[in-house]
Amino acid sequence: MLPNPARSPAPCAGDTTPWSRLPLSVCPSPPSLRPWLRRQSQLPARRGRGGAASGGGQPGPGRGGAPEPFVHELRLTGAQRAKFYLLGMVLAPLRVALAFIVLFLIWPFALLQVLHRSEEELKEPLTDWRSSVSHSSVYLLSRLMFFLLGFMRIRVRGQRASRLEAPILVAAPHSTFFDPIILLPCDIPMVVSRTENLHVPVIGALLRYNQAILVSRHDPASRKKVVEEVKRRATSQGKWPQVLFFPEGTCSNKKALLKFKPGAFIAGVPIQPILVRYPNSLDSTTWAWQGPGVLKVIWLTASQLCTTVEVEFLPVYQPSAEESVNPTLYASNVQRAMARALGVPATECELVGTLPVRAVGRLRVALEPRLWALERALRRARWVVGGPLPDGGAGTLGCQELARWLGLPHPEAPEELCAYFQQDTGGAVDTRAVRLALQALEGGRSPEELTRLAFELFCEAGARRGTPRLPQEGFCAILRLLLGTPWADGAELYAALGGAEPHHGLSIGQFQDFALRHPDYAPLFSTYLCLPVPTHRAPTPYANG
Repeated sequence: MLPNPARSPAPCAGDTTPWSRLPLSVCPSPPSLRPWLRRQSQLPARRGRGGAASGGGQPGPGRGGAPEPFVHELRLTGAQRAKFYLLGMVLAPLRVALAFIVLFLIWPFALLQVLHRSEEELKEPLTDWRSSVSHSSVYLLSRLMFFLLGFMRIRVRGQRASRLEAPILVAAPHSTFFDPIILLPCDIPMVVSRTENLHVPVIGALLRYNQAILVSRHDPASRKKVVEEVKRRATSQGKWPQVLFFPEGTCSNKKALLKFKPGAFIAGVPIQPILVRYPNSLDSTTWAWQGPGVLKVIWLTASQLCTTVEVEFLPVYQPSAEESVNPTLYASNVQRAMARALGVPATECELVGTLPVRAVGRLRVALEPRLWALERALRRARWVVGGPLPDGGAGTLGCQELARWLGLPHPEAPEELCAYFQQDTGGAVDTRAVRLALQALEGGRSPEELTRLAFELFCEAGARRGTPRLPQEGFCAILRLLLGTPWADGAELYAALGGAEPHHGLSIGQFQDFALRHPDYAPLFSTYLCLPVPTHRAPTPYANG
């Protein structure tokens, strides 16, 4: 059996507060941001219930810190470019066309299994002749489809456990949309997918054939139903086929493991870890958050003469009594065990919504400062820096109203800009957040001035003597805007700072102590409030005067 890793994260190596002695009005140079964040991600993790560690960064062998898992840079030599252009004009279109033909041939065999079956029948495993014919046909045609795309070799190492030994399979690293190829050596286990995918041609039929566990992002009760269904199938004593999870929940560049989500570990049953590798001379398959897009990945992969994938089955991981009742701890320990087997770091990086984040102290923060991304979006929208800013006070702006106030020449830009701010149910943004962001982008203000402005914009008069206090809603809004911190993390830290009791809010002193003098968060604020390129005021006013 796979031994359990240590329960506590590795201590941070080296000085974790390199800028703590700098004057607060001095911004550290932006190129130093990522090395500092790497060191911060290795700080001891938060302690969960019962004192259990909820995870933490772990440096890889021979590395000073975890690499950036969301960024994939593909550099081609001149000879490689020439080869891809030559093969891409002939081989890639032919392969993709043949693969799509085979994909559509899979469709009727997938429908054969579920045709004229009631919803009640589909709630139980199917074992009749139609199921056998469908399974064999889908398996063979799927292997042919991947073969036509260039995946000529699937190397298998280790032994797949039976459904009684390990009802759950977890695969990592998840690096590409080609990863479903590992379903073949796993004998097509069941998967978890979004309900919306049922409406995609062919894919919807395959999900019904697979009797996949479906989760809806729009139904709050859906997650609870998924948890119950996973538990029901995992504890069926081999009645149901195995269920396969990609616990990272999104794709990375394979240089580190993202934080595992607890869904695969909720049942508390033994699981079998599966390592996925693409040992090719050129990494054409990786599809990360930042890097080559879908079409380029398909074109490059289909232009390769041969693409190899390696699937390694590790020994079954038997959870301890503590892990069986604590899925977060279970997920963290399995992540560390798989990271050691891969020889890469286990990180706290994850995708929250559409935003890549990493852990720093108690907070999850955006991989890149949101102000940097907002500044680039404003440049694309041809926003002119300078001119009047909105008056103080609370209020909301719709996307079109925001565009008119900024004088944007492109009508398609407002939706992109609104996404950088917290939006209410009607899609409107808080004017205070807009004003704070624009003041930061104006430049020329020190972190002390910007944090004071943030406090003044979001504070409210206290119940006694009219003392200004920063409420939880304002604190969380500031952290989300400046650091990309999820609302739940901000609320937890707000309570830890004493905002909830006894004064019902943070004073300006408490807020600035946190933002400007805390050993973990002061360097974070100082860096995230600086732009990578100085923004200068333009002499011309806004188009709207």
